[in-house]
Amino acid sequence: MTVHAPPIVLDFEDGIDRKTLRRLRDRFLLVNQQRWLRARSALTYRQQVVLELLPLVFHRNHPALPGYLDGDCPQGIAGYTPAAEVLDAARRFARSFSYRDQGRRKADLDSLFLMGSPGTLGHSVASDLDIWLCHREDLPEHGIHCLERKADSLSQWAATLGVELHVFVFSAADWRAGRQRAEVTGENCGSAQHFLLLDEFYRTSIHLAGQYPLWWLIPAEAEADYDQCRRRLVECRFIKASDYIDFGAVPSIPPEEFPGAGIWQLYKGIDAPWKAILKLLLIECYATDDSYPLLSASFKQAIYQGQTSADALDPYVILYQRLEQWLLASGTPERLDLVRRSLYLKAGLPLTRAGNAGDQWRIELLRSLVQHWGWSNARVQSLDDRQRWRAEEVTALRRSVVAELTHSYRLLSRLAREQEARAAITANDINLLGRKLYAAFQRKAGKVELVNPGLVPSLAEENLSFHHQSEQGGGGDGWLLYRDLEDPSDAFWQPVIRRAGNLAELLMWCYCNGLLSRSTRLNVRAGRSVATVAELKDILEVLSGFLPLPLAPASRAALSRAVRPLKNLLLINVAVDPQAHLTERGLHKLSSRSDSLGFSGGRDNLVVTIDQITLNSWHEVSLQHYAAGDTLIQCLKNVLAPVAMNPSQLPEIQVSAPSRGHGQAIARRVRELFADVLRQFFAGGSGPHPLRYIIEVDHRYFLLQFAGQEPGFVALEDREALMEVLLQPQEHYLPAVPDRHALLDEPVLRAVCQASEAGNIQVFWRLQDERGQIWVVDEQGSLWTRSIQAGHRSHLLGPLLRFLDNLVERRLLRQADNIDPVSGLRCYEMVRRDGHWLAESRPQQEVRMPPSGLEVQAVGIQPGDSTLRFDIYCNDQEFSVQEYGDRLIPAVAHYIRSLRQSGESYPVYLTDLHLPHDLDPRFYQRDIQTGQYLYYRSRLEDALNSYLS
Repeated sequence: MTVHAPPIVLDFEDGIDRKTLRRLRDRFLLVNQQRWLRARSALTYRQQVVLELLPLVFHRNHPALPGYLDGDCPQGIAGYTPAAEVLDAARRFARSFSYRDQGRRKADLDSLFLMGSPGTLGHSVASDLDIWLCHREDLPEHGIHCLERKADSLSQWAATLGVELHVFVFSAADWRAGRQRAEVTGENCGSAQHFLLLDEFYRTSIHLAGQYPLWWLIPAEAEADYDQCRRRLVECRFIKASDYIDFGAVPSIPPEEFPGAGIWQLYKGIDAPWKAILKLLLIECYATDDSYPLLSASFKQAIYQGQTSADALDPYVILYQRLEQWLLASGTPERLDLVRRSLYLKAGLPLTRAGNAGDQWRIELLRSLVQHWGWSNARVQSLDDRQRWRAEEVTALRRSVVAELTHSYRLLSRLAREQEARAAITANDINLLGRKLYAAFQRKAGKVELVNPGLVPSLAEENLSFHHQSEQGGGGDGWLLYRDLEDPSDAFWQPVIRRAGNLAELLMWCYCNGLLSRSTRLNVRAGRSVATVAELKDILEVLSGFLPLPLAPASRAALSRAVRPLKNLLLINVAVDPQAHLTERGLHKLSSRSDSLGFSGGRDNLVVTIDQITLNSWHEVSLQHYAAGDTLIQCLKNVLAPVAMNPSQLPEIQVSAPSRGHGQAIARRVRELFADVLRQFFAGGSGPHPLRYIIEVDHRYFLLQFAGQEPGFVALEDREALMEVLLQPQEHYLPAVPDRHALLDEPVLRAVCQASEAGNIQVFWRLQDERGQIWVVDEQGSLWTRSIQAGHRSHLLGPLLRFLDNLVERRLLRQADNIDPVSGLRCYEMVRRDGHWLAESRPQQEVRMPPSGLEVQAVGIQPGDSTLRFDIYCNDQEFSVQEYGDRLIPAVAHYIRSLRQSGESYPVYLTDLHLPHDLDPRFYQRDIQTGQYLYYRSRLEDALNSYLS
């Protein structure tokens, strides 16, 4: 075959020869025929039927042919007459088919083209087929819809033969006007790629039937005068207008196209990098260096110069040559090396195993390129053996790919900012891609790095050994991963695949990156830990249920919103015995306490370590290890924090623990705790709700509450510290909610907390054996309690209710003009019913005592040193700080004792108390809580009664 012909020169000034134009058209058709044969040869025998029948099924709307829907679907391709071999293929498909010439009729269809990689070095049996079906400009809307439905039907038929077919229906006039109906690339890029896509079409398309591209007849150097040349050809009748279709010129690429086109290539390149890298670098070359002609112009110029070799004109070869020239000139050999590897891997031809079968032309073409690159046999062998690559090799390649994609994103973002409103892509789409890049490649604490984003088929290992660091004779609690260790002592001489601070992190990395399969043999050298092979297999079973692989990419909808956790897996006590300190001594605790957070008589917390694995809405997988301090509380806080940002969608919580050391009970208890906390704070899909959640762990208490949307904990060493915190003033009503296992030793206190309600002062009391207990929950949920010696409930409650009545009355008078209601006063007796403590309402009249006896009032003052002091009034007798100083309390006690004629010793109670509004010098308190009054009342009463006893 002749691969080089004399150059053809068209001079529109001196005149054009019709014979020369036909020769030029035939030269393009010669290259076109070579590509069609190559595209056909890349398909299987069954798939070839699709390519052979496509022109005929659109030319004749026949019931026996695939895609037929109804009889009035537009048909007829301009100037097309099916060849004998096409009719034979149709009869093999449907024996009832017969072709008859229907006479001269206006064709509804102008042209049919195949574009993209078919017939090129980059094509394979797995590649899809993109078809441009161009109808006449004046085709009715009904006819266009019918063609689109037929195209969909043909795609479904082709899929049954193993071909991914996309047919895009539009007219050339719509294309030139930028109003094409369909996305002609099968991608969501819209008009962002109008000229870039036309540049690709002109250099890759295969003409299947109908009118020829008018672009063929316009010399590359005349591209800027395209319209003038076209009019000259048509108006002077050098060509028949009905023989050619006009998509327009590509004199240059408008700068506003680069960001949009590049962004979508980059979007695809995250999951399938090789083709995307080639296209991204071409976009960068076009955008940053206009000294090179467009590839379509180079392709056309080569044909004008007489080049007709399909090898020399292969679109991928032309693309590579342009990138090589550009990258060598820019002095970036490492990027050129990535381009070469990308082209080799995109071709998908393992040259070291290539025989005489298959597309021999592709093998020879790729081999000539490899020789030009100077690659050694060892390097080619390495790329061909990608299926045997190990994680270390894939990680190195991944770094190169990530660096290139990140570089492209930054360049495209800059171009988009420079273009601003003119850029054919929105700022939202730029941000969307940034999020996808971030989710796929960005390193951050705890994130499981995925080292194989479609780079090699598999990283599965046959043998993996997990070694605790103590096995190496050193300190530390880290873990090491090895492969193929027949003898543990070989670990000293074998390379480490990966190191991790804990076993769960190492297992998670292996699982997510596919190193572990069902056939992988595991070995564990536990060292100081208690890990076993059985435990590893159990964890892997849990992981496979929690996170089935492969993990699908996050959707556009998910990436367009803020990231949120979808589900969490909590692995408890991995490689840890929670009762090791007892097991070593052969001891086991027995007790009725089965709570895993306060187990047995020693109140042991059996949750020693937690590994929190999280899958978020951007499909990032992260692991956080808790092994020091209050691990359970830290984990709970970190789970709650992101939920507060999106309370309507609570994450799923799964918990697993090894069978050793009450594992099932531990997992059940932790699962209950997390579910209870989430339900309390985010009931109804809103929140966080204002409350204080009490958790009891070993001998301590933790009080959880939110400050805005931030969760926080207060650790309290004992019951007394807890009660002090519960009494502290609050900005708004905050009930105290005990966890289901908290305060079990104080069932009455639990019942008081559960009976708390907003807006009132609640007095709860219990009297037993001459001893009474009082709990007061004030209007903001602060809790005050006191134990008193009393023989009757009036003695227990009378002084307190008298004090609270005075307080409520004063508030009522002071807030007469305030629309906020004044807190009421309610009394409840704590009684036991059916094994449970309940708060039963009691009318206040039943528990009051007559308002008689000594009136003892205290008035708080701040003398200037920020120390709160009190002036005390006993009936009408005043005892001021100014007069008595530090002897105030003894003086008041002496006076009260002098009033008691019997000389009996019994307690005195304050009947009223006034507090200044600047208790805290930093703030002004308009409304002082009841709990604060009770706190200072108790202090004064205790001080006085210490001198009266």
